[in-house]
Amino acid sequence: MSLPARGDFPYFMAIPTRWMDNDIYGHVNNVTYYSYFDTAVNHHLITAGGLDIHAGAAFGVVAETSCRFFRELQFPDIVHAGVRVVGIGRSSVRYEIALFRNDDHEPAAMGTFVHVWVDRTTRRPIPVPDAIRAALTALEGSASP
Repeated sequence: MSLPARGDFPYFMAIPTRWMDNDIYGHVNNVTYYSYFDTAVNHHLITAGGLDIHAGAAFGVVAETSCRFFRELQFPDIVHAGVRVVGIGRSSVRYEIALFRNDDHEPAAMGTFVHVWVDRTTRRPIPVPDAIRAALTALEGSASP
């Protein structure tokens, strides 16, 4: 498997690791990687797509996630989360997120994340809102091999 490089991702968010992210083995616990994915994706949706997480009529529900681990992350690393969109459907979006440790050129981990957009009241799938779709289209890239 050929790993993607930083240049393969149009959006980045720097996330400092925290002391509590480390587990008993001295590295960031695997579940925390999913938190980094969620943070990077939602940061983009809020800042570029205008997502109102408190009162908006729609929001994305996570329907699927996965992660492949390649290298350890540890406190006090800075994680650079690269995000790209590899598929936009009527009501769903598939992201790829790569977590780069400090200045490393290859990712420490690579994940996928699928949002299904739902109506806040009915919790039923709806089309991806126009402003969100526009913000996501700007992140479209090709999926990793």
